Amino acid sequence: MRVIREGEEFLLYKEKLLMGRCGCARKGEGWRLGPLWVDPAWRRRGYGSFLLRQVLKATGGYAGESLHLLELPNGDAEKALAEKFGFAPAGNLWRRHRVPDPTAVGLTHDFLRQNLLPGGFFVDATCGNGGDTEFLCRLAGPEGRVLALDLQRQAVDNTNARLAAAGLSGIGRAVQEDHAELAKLVEPNTADCVVFNFGYLPGADHSLFTTPKSSLPAVQAALDALRPGGILAACLYSGGPNGDGEKTALLEFFRNLPIREYTVLVCEFANWAPTAPLPCLVRKKGW
Repeated sequence: MRVIREGEEFLLYKEKLLMGRCGCARKGEGWRLGPLWVDPAWRRRGYGSFLLRQVLKATGGYAGESLHLLELPNGDAEKALAEKFGFAPAGNLWRRHRVPDPTAVGLTHDFLRQNLLPGGFFVDATCGNGGDTEFLCRLAGPEGRVLALDLQRQAVDNTNARLAAAGLSGIGRAVQEDHAELAKLVEPNTADCVVFNFGYLPGADHSLFTTPKSSLPAVQAALDALRPGGILAACLYSGGPNGDGEKTALLEFFRNLPIREYTVLVCEFANWAPTAPLPCLVRKKGW
């Protein structure tokens, strides 16, 4: 079987035989699907489920937050199909709003999205494959600026390629530099935000990872680089190749920052494993 998208419709074929179809159109922040039709001669054999699953995959139904509205005929089989994929009745339609479990990176992004303004100067001190860098570029907007750095050339190249593909090269760029040397690249009291995502580069050599030797001077340099009111955001990791040393050392550093100068938030997952990623957020006082 194969599913082909043609305009605002997905078509399900078995060899050359059209088995089913499902409309698909943007609706606000989500998608309106349907009507969903399967050839009566082939119903109750899983073809409707297969088609709907493929449509949801193609429209972000399993990647991050998503919203779908589904038009279906009335009937027990149609109701069972909708409920199978997490839809619930909403007037004349079925509604599916998927919100994934929170993550350390997701919580950090949510906080920054609510507290940073466009046009700022943001720093991604551990750019990796560029996820945080792209996020910061979109927050900064055309009037802002983003500097990203990483010790590994592969990370720098991946990040710059990602920014180019997203049309964000005019806002941000990545350079090859150790985050411990951040003070050489960013002057004191100039950054609105500095982001760290410690650990190793996904998809690369996991024997190369951040350590307290470089991370502790890096976060101190980041605090010096922040403007009053600026934010340092860090995701800490433990277990695996890098053990617990860095996470423990950074937590101790953050918890010992003077309260008159900084507000520190540590967002712990209470019922997750002790090795769960840990978001830490520091706001520099002195507006």
